[in-house]
Amino acid sequence: MSQFPDIREYTALPRMNALRLSPDGTRLVSVVQSLNPDGKSYGTALWEIPQDPGGEPRRLTRSAKGEAGAEFAPDGTLFFVSRRPDETAKESGGDTAALWLLPERGEPVRVATRPGGIGGVRAAGGTVVYASEVLPGDAATEEERRKARDEAGVSAILHEGYPVRYWDHDLGPAQTRFFAGRAAREGLEDVRDLTPEPGGALDEHLSFDVTPDGETVVATWRVALPSGDVRWDLVAVDVADGSRRTLATSEGHDFAGPVTVSPDGRHVACLREHHGTEETPIALDLWVVDLSTGEGRAVAGEVFPASVAWAPSSRELFFAADHQGRRPIFRATLDGAVTRLTSDDGAYAELCPAPDGSVYALRGAIDSPPRPVRVAPGGSVTTLPSPTPPLDLPGTLTEVTATAEDGTEIRGWLVVPADATAEDPAPFLLWIHGGPVSSWNDWSWRWNPWIMARHGYAVLLPDPCMSTGYGQDMIQRGWGDWGPVTHADLMAITDECLKRPEIDEQRTAAMGGSFGGYMANWVAGHTDRFRAIVTHASLWNLDQFAGTTDGANFWQREFGALGSARYARLSPHRWLGEIRTPMLVIHGDRDYRVPIGEGLRLWWDLQRSGVESKFLYFPDENHWVLKPGNAVAWYETVLAFLAQHVLGEEWTRPPSLT
Repeated sequence: MSQFPDIREYTALPRMNALRLSPDGTRLVSVVQSLNPDGKSYGTALWEIPQDPGGEPRRLTRSAKGEAGAEFAPDGTLFFVSRRPDETAKESGGDTAALWLLPERGEPVRVATRPGGIGGVRAAGGTVVYASEVLPGDAATEEERRKARDEAGVSAILHEGYPVRYWDHDLGPAQTRFFAGRAAREGLEDVRDLTPEPGGALDEHLSFDVTPDGETVVATWRVALPSGDVRWDLVAVDVADGSRRTLATSEGHDFAGPVTVSPDGRHVACLREHHGTEETPIALDLWVVDLSTGEGRAVAGEVFPASVAWAPSSRELFFAADHQGRRPIFRATLDGAVTRLTSDDGAYAELCPAPDGSVYALRGAIDSPPRPVRVAPGGSVTTLPSPTPPLDLPGTLTEVTATAEDGTEIRGWLVVPADATAEDPAPFLLWIHGGPVSSWNDWSWRWNPWIMARHGYAVLLPDPCMSTGYGQDMIQRGWGDWGPVTHADLMAITDECLKRPEIDEQRTAAMGGSFGGYMANWVAGHTDRFRAIVTHASLWNLDQFAGTTDGANFWQREFGALGSARYARLSPHRWLGEIRTPMLVIHGDRDYRVPIGEGLRLWWDLQRSGVESKFLYFPDENHWVLKPGNAVAWYETVLAFLAQHVLGEEWTRPPSLT
């Protein structure tokens, strides 16, 4: 290990994104993201991960277009999705994602294509099911109809229901459908359209699995409700004839992914989300449904799982869920007995239970990028070889707590630079997480405190009210009262950290993105204790935001009808006249979750009010900043702004923006 990389080196580090275990437990495959040769984008490839700590990872695929979506069939066949050209075909299939098969020995073979590309894939019982976006109408004529739209210059979409956008892309006119075929040596045979008229029911939030006999697809299914609202049910689609029956539906609940069928084919596990209301916050249960009767029950309540997987015995489930600033692995039996499996500070994901009782997973943490591990039945953790390098962190990580005004304990993580001392204390940065129903418990490639520590800042990552992993009461504390209660929690734990001699209580700043940006705006209007505030993808005028976000129906449940008193009371823009702190506003034009209008309005309000401010605008980024070059520009601009106002240095335009 060497010194923690600078910003440009950091953006070039490879990252593990997924993990899959073959049914017999002999092969472990990961999707790894790395910087493309052009340095302007990321690509993905499949890697085999050794199950012996002394082994070496082996790259399985290599193409300019990359590979993702790895899934094993019961016989050990490995499927993946890629836009790579098929050198054995006269027509390569263009630039759309196709379904490929990778033999254990040999070259990849393309087995299925669609004009709209192929998304997720599942295989069982000799059946292969995949999802593809298809224009409404006969799937057999889609290619000609796509060509006709293109030649006519038609990009318009006629909507007859809600929603119309999702995160960073438009919905429609194509709709997601399921296709199923019989696995054969040369590809798929008897491919058929299982859902010819889905009406958008499979668009977004889609999660599905196939029963072990290959006869049924179990999936989430969106149902349109009056007044623009929606609900997600759980359905079973017959592979033979496409008939559909509802397995789980409930007014006031969504049945959401991950959807996973038990190895014995008797049950399906998913998440059941209780809709939030103006009085009651959202809540999640780990829900198990009997596939024959549709009867369902919670086997773990009030949890926020990141991964769910059946044990090979089908008698228990493993899940990873937020808990006290960590994300441990838990074991749940079908009668609801839940035990914690891992006891460390890790944040686990991509759970892969093995026949021998162990669980393979990706383990991340605030101080560790995700790496492959094997968790023994007793909970001990063995780190496996990884295609990603270990990192030498430029500081220490400490757990901190404070007491809120109502007596609630507020906890968080504090990153302190290695050279910070009482004689030379570090400047302080409060970093507020998004969500708001979320937690600081895992490594983040986008919001990384160690980059800030490398530049000398102590970074506080607090979990105030509405953070997950502390029970429903913690979420209830701030539900419908975002600004005031969250602000009080943040100030309480900030005050506690600033008592430390190695932290400079005079040189302080605050920042956050999404809900964290909302809170950065709220903090700016309610205190002048910070020398600088950075607000990314932030909510500014709630009444404006709630009608233009991609999921307005979700916000209406908590805040009520547009124009209600709650919007006005909690909207940061009402305190514009109180803002004295210099602000850096950051926003992407393709952000549909918090539309660009929020950033533009905030920027104009600050300018017309004479508040010292800058606006970092990304025309081609969404809610996050994903392109490597733009990520460099983001960090360089934030650091330059903080250096000017927190460290008292002269403003220097970031090198990436000169």
